[in-house]
Amino acid sequence: MEWKAEQIVDLTHSYDQTTIYWPTEKGFTLEKEFEGPTGKGYFYAANRFCSPEHGGTHLDAPFHFAEGKETVDQIPLGNLIGSAVLVDVRDAAAKNRDYQVSIRDFENWEKANGKIPAGSIVILRTGFSRFWPDRKKYLGTDGRGPEAVKRLRFPGLHPEAAEWLAGQRKIKSVGIDTASIDYGPSTHFETHRALFAKNIPAFENLANLEKLPPRGFTVFALPMKIQGGSGAPLRIVAILE
Repeated sequence: MEWKAEQIVDLTHSYDQTTIYWPTEKGFTLEKEFEGPTGKGYFYAANRFCSPEHGGTHLDAPFHFAEGKETVDQIPLGNLIGSAVLVDVRDAAAKNRDYQVSIRDFENWEKANGKIPAGSIVILRTGFSRFWPDRKKYLGTDGRGPEAVKRLRFPGLHPEAAEWLAGQRKIKSVGIDTASIDYGPSTHFETHRALFAKNIPAFENLANLEKLPPRGFTVFALPMKIQGGSGAPLRIVAILE
C-alpha cells in the first residue's frame, strides 16, 4: 500500500539541544564523530548521542510505574499500531493549565463521533504543543532540578478517566501533547499507574495534532527497542484515511 504525502502526519518533535526533558534530566546531546571527505575521496558522517529514556517525543512502557508489567521490548506491536481517535480539549486547557481530561470529555466526544471502539489508540490534544520548545510556557517552569518539579503546570488525563478508558472502552494505548499523561502538579502519578497496571502504554510530547481529525486515521508508534526499558525515544506518525 502506498500513501500520499498529505496522508502522512509526523507526530514527533525532533531531538536537538532544545528538546524538552523533565526538570531533573540533563537532556539530549549529539556529539559529532566525523563529518567531511575521507582520504579515499568520499563523504562520510557519523555521530553519537546520549538521551534519557523519558524526554522529547517518547513512549512510557507500563513497567515505568507498574512492577512486572511490560518493558519497552515486551509491548506487542499491535498495541502500538492501530485505528485512533483524537479528543480535543484545547478550550478547557487554555482556561486552566491544570486541566485534567475527564470522562465527560469522552462522553461529549462520543455524542458527536460515536462510541470509542475497543482496541483504539486515544490521542489527547490540549494545544500545548504550540509552546514547544519554550520550557516555561510548555512545562509551566524553566527551572531545573527536583525543586522545579514542584512548579510543573500543564494538563493531563484524570485518573478516573484513565480507569474508564481502560475498563469501559478497552483502549490499547494513549497519547498526549504534554510532558506527561498525568497533569503537571501530580505527585502520585495515579493516571500512569491506572493505565500501566493494565499494560496500556503512553505516548508523551506529541506534535502536529492540529492536523488530525476526530477519527479516521491510523497511528504507528514505534519506539527504540530497548530491552528492559521503562521508556524510549519514539517516532510516531498518523496515516489519514
